Amino acid sequence: MVVTGASTGIGDVSARHLSSLGFHVFAGVRKAEDAERARAAGLEPLTLDVIDADSIRAAVEQVGDTPLAGLVNNAGIAVAGPLEFIPVEEFRHQLDVNVVGQVAVTQAFLPALRKARGRIINMGSIGGRVALPLLSPYAASKFALEAITDSLRRELRPWGMHVAIIEPAAIATPIWDKSREANEELAKDAPPEAEQLYGKLIERIRAETAELGRNGLPPIEVAKAVEHALTADRPKTRYLVGRQAKGRAAAAALLPDRAFDRLIARTLGD
Repeated sequence: MVVTGASTGIGDVSARHLSSLGFHVFAGVRKAEDAERARAAGLEPLTLDVIDADSIRAAVEQVGDTPLAGLVNNAGIAVAGPLEFIPVEEFRHQLDVNVVGQVAVTQAFLPALRKARGRIINMGSIGGRVALPLLSPYAASKFALEAITDSLRRELRPWGMHVAIIEPAAIATPIWDKSREANEELAKDAPPEAEQLYGKLIERIRAETAELGRNGLPPIEVAKAVEHALTADRPKTRYLVGRQAKGRAAAAALLPDRAFDRLIARTLGD
């Protein structure tokens, strides 16, 4: 079993949970200290940067050509800010990590997965169904993963292989802190007009993000969905995790776009 982005948060908890179920887990990490922590937890650390072709090749060599029961594509980042002022290179980096990197890793491990009729789990988000303001890069990456998951599931059906996507909403993980720090750095380089035009909305989103980091669902709830997707006789194609995710999905399905826009604006205090 390979889990990418296993240094912290959902990836770390999912890797440990799968290990407790008896899987031999290769925990994808980038830093030596994260590798040591994974090893201490009984996982086999796998140095893996999803946007580095050499790193992916080395990871495949380490795993070897034995049948692979599953791949959990969890690695990801979150870029945020007004689309008008997000540097194009940052938008591109968002897609490189969250989309192209997932595809590259999947391609690399597919031969081993096919040998075991292994399953592929992509870590999406309710942001792949509902795009909130200031989160267009992140939402774009998660919308893309929805399409990739559907296409790949249909492509691999002849081999009896299953592909699913997990769609959590607010999960209490370090990604919120990392995202806030990175986006504050981006804001420093933004022109004055960004603050003038979007300042109030930016502050509301910052407050919302801080709240998510403090009071989101525990990552184990996502890990349990990953477990079901990997082990159930009749796995789902999509797993909405948490009441907030289910509520947003239902509202998006029921309300006309303009009405949903107004609901989101009211929620953000507009």
